[in-house]
Amino acid sequence: MGTHTIIFTPTGLQATAEDGETVYEVGLKAGVDIQSICGGKGLCKRCQIEIDRGKHAKFKMDVTEDNYSKLSPTEKKAIHDGELPKGRRLSCRTKVRGNLVIDIPADSRERETSIQKKSTKFETKLNPAIRLYMVQLPIPTLEDNPSDGEALVKMLHDEHGLFVSPSHRMLIKLQGILRPSENKRTVIAVVRDGQVIIDVWPPSPFDLYGAAIDIGSTSIALYVFNLTTGEPVYETVAMNPQIRFGEDLMSRVSYIMMNKGGEVKLTAAIRTQIREMIAEAVKILELGDNQLLDVICVGNPIMHHLFIGANPIELGVAPFTLAIKDWVDIPAGQLDLGLSDMAQVSLFPLIGGHVGADTSAAYLTQIERMKGSSVLLVDIGTNAEIVLSHNGKVVAASSPTGPALEGAEISSGVRATNGAIERVRIDPDTKDYRVKVIGKEKWFDKSNIHDLDQIIPGICGSGIFEVMVELANAGLIDQSGLFKPEIAPDKFIKKGNVWTYILIEQADKPIVIQQTDIRAVQLAKAALYAGVQLLAESLKCETFDEILLAGAFGTHLDSKYVSEIGIIPNAPSNIISSIGNAAGMGAAMALLNIDERKNIIKAVKQIDKIETATEQKFQDYFINAMKFPTAPLAIKSNKRNRRRKTQ
Repeated sequence: MGTHTIIFTPTGLQATAEDGETVYEVGLKAGVDIQSICGGKGLCKRCQIEIDRGKHAKFKMDVTEDNYSKLSPTEKKAIHDGELPKGRRLSCRTKVRGNLVIDIPADSRERETSIQKKSTKFETKLNPAIRLYMVQLPIPTLEDNPSDGEALVKMLHDEHGLFVSPSHRMLIKLQGILRPSENKRTVIAVVRDGQVIIDVWPPSPFDLYGAAIDIGSTSIALYVFNLTTGEPVYETVAMNPQIRFGEDLMSRVSYIMMNKGGEVKLTAAIRTQIREMIAEAVKILELGDNQLLDVICVGNPIMHHLFIGANPIELGVAPFTLAIKDWVDIPAGQLDLGLSDMAQVSLFPLIGGHVGADTSAAYLTQIERMKGSSVLLVDIGTNAEIVLSHNGKVVAASSPTGPALEGAEISSGVRATNGAIERVRIDPDTKDYRVKVIGKEKWFDKSNIHDLDQIIPGICGSGIFEVMVELANAGLIDQSGLFKPEIAPDKFIKKGNVWTYILIEQADKPIVIQQTDIRAVQLAKAALYAGVQLLAESLKCETFDEILLAGAFGTHLDSKYVSEIGIIPNAPSNIISSIGNAAGMGAAMALLNIDERKNIIKAVKQIDKIETATEQKFQDYFINAMKFPTAPLAIKSNKRNRRRKTQ
């Protein structure tokens, strides 16, 4: 009895529920996006949820069957009628009996999270691993009567110079394609790597397709290309459902360590999401079952391992040993992605323990740009990955920045959802704010903030960067990160001995910055700074020609604020630029051109990996990077010296 805590994922929103309240009622009060057109009457069956049982170290709770009500008659009938999938509940029929972690599936949410992975530009010739060859076989005679398979293999050699072998699928389909007179013994051979005829099609205008997938810890980006023309034809982004098991990578590894079979659940979650994304693409593009045959995936080491079904727990402790590091090809049927048996899934090579396939893919898009120059490539996320080229050498490292820079573990921090603050300005004289929120073009200040049609949920990652720099520039914090409430007493409140800065007053939930938030950002930025400094020192690189920000998060960062927050040493804003979702585009390059696969396999072997966790100087650089360089100096309080009595 009493009150209970409900965590809604993937947003991470926390709500309080009275015993006996339905999950729908709790979500409605908390502003959770649960779809319903019947107002919670159990009629529309749209408010579906998934209850995540087990121990959640992140939320400090253990969810058992006793924490919620049993299936209601309405739910039992919905399951029987095929309206409610197994493992799901209707939020309007599920009563709260204890603490819960509730996942809102994508098809039950009213609005999707706003994540845009803008593509970086790349150029590569069209040379895919799979090609179509149309040939016409000769009419057999009693004197010259080879098997159909032999005739096709010979024709591909004679007309296209290929030395190919048939597959079982080809052999059992070929005769049926050649027999109809209207086909005139014409067939399309689908050939992989110039070596194996993986399929045969009747003469038709159909094209081949492939997919490039960036499996991020927060989101998954899917890009579909026509492999016959090289054209991009479809792209989409979805939240990574593994977020329910932990906001950051290490918390997911902890979940696996603490819950038997946890790795199986995380693998199933990511594969299910990707399968659904591929199925939606196939449906929208009106593709046949056998047209999407090549898939290239990239991701950080933990996402990579979980996707292929490898347990990542070794990556949770030193020396961070990988299960597999090299490029790998896997028959799609082994991954349960709903693709043809002849489809293949390939994954990029990893660079080292926490520098993954996503980094090597991003590096592939910039190899030529980085040659002969001092160029720093950074993907800022919960685990920042860094690559530096200088004097013909390349080194890489990862830094444990944590989720603070993306809005997690920040008092008013949220993911990049509609209505979240993405830009912040503080007037250095009046200390008044101006903000821009996702989904709105104009800026808001205290004169028009009430014009917004919704409560501001919080500040997302790019806004976190900016509010910290604006506080520093306005003198509201000193270089050590401590608040200076005497500068603008009306902007601060004090609870006990702790000051809190109020950015925006809201009746339900004011947008605030606490001292602990500033410390979290300091720890994150110092980790990245120290990692970069170690790489630069290892190559004796004193200045950078360019600093390239990769990834969805980096796309939304203003170079001015990246420079002024002091997250990268020697980083004037004029050398900082965003290259968008370079990881996804690196996967696309390898999808469209098999030579790019050879390039990255060779290039990765030439990258030296530096393990920041074992470097003695990391801590020194870390401590020195805690300050906010544009803020006023911290004033040291000196105790008054007592005068010595004279005799």
